[in-house]
Amino acid sequence: MRIGILETGFPPRELQEAHGTYPDMFAKLLAGHGFEFKAYPVLKDVFPEGPHDADGWLITGSRFGVYEDEPWIARSLELVREIAAAKVPMVGICFGHQLMAQALGGHVEKSDRGWGLGPVDYRDLETGEPMKIIAVHQDQVVRQPPATTVIAETDHCPFAGLAWQEIPAISWQPHPEMSPAFTTQLIEMRRGVTYDDALADAALARMGETLTSPALGRRIARFFKESAKVEA
Repeated sequence: MRIGILETGFPPRELQEAHGTYPDMFAKLLAGHGFEFKAYPVLKDVFPEGPHDADGWLITGSRFGVYEDEPWIARSLELVREIAAAKVPMVGICFGHQLMAQALGGHVEKSDRGWGLGPVDYRDLETGEPMKIIAVHQDQVVRQPPATTVIAETDHCPFAGLAWQEIPAISWQPHPEMSPAFTTQLIEMRRGVTYDDALADAALARMGETLTSPALGRRIARFFKESAKVEA
């Protein structure tokens, strides 16, 4: 199965040698399921020809906001609508989650609730199982898109996971692809610039907690495979 990765952001260059790009991180998260991956750096205006260039689509995180006036963001929003209309399986993570929501009738903005940073405990409304995954976001979905079901939430982020009812699409606000080592270095790099000391210290203090990211990776892989069978 061919998974097209819409690369909407790049990790800091200083961290890429040790941790790779976001497509690298997702390829590692989804390894062992027989997928082939191709990255499209839409941030650099490199887009697929259409929604059928892949059997499934995965949209990465980004430092940008989906509401920003950038030509590549406008084009990405339209691509999400095209993928949805074609009913090709689609998964969004963080910015990808927000992009899908914004494109398909929801609304995203910089939340007055502040940052979600570091390991976060989510209420998994689908399985009821514990869900602890790294978050790195200030923007969030503030209006639920139509024809969706909320599948994960926190008091801080009520629309942390969405499943679409009429198209094969799911999305999550947290980052199952991000490792504790990568996130620790990212926070330290941004300390004093993006994050104040109190926020950084609180996130780093939780970094040793056991994450359920691998389970979400398996869930994403299962979604792609099951959706592809349905569409076939």
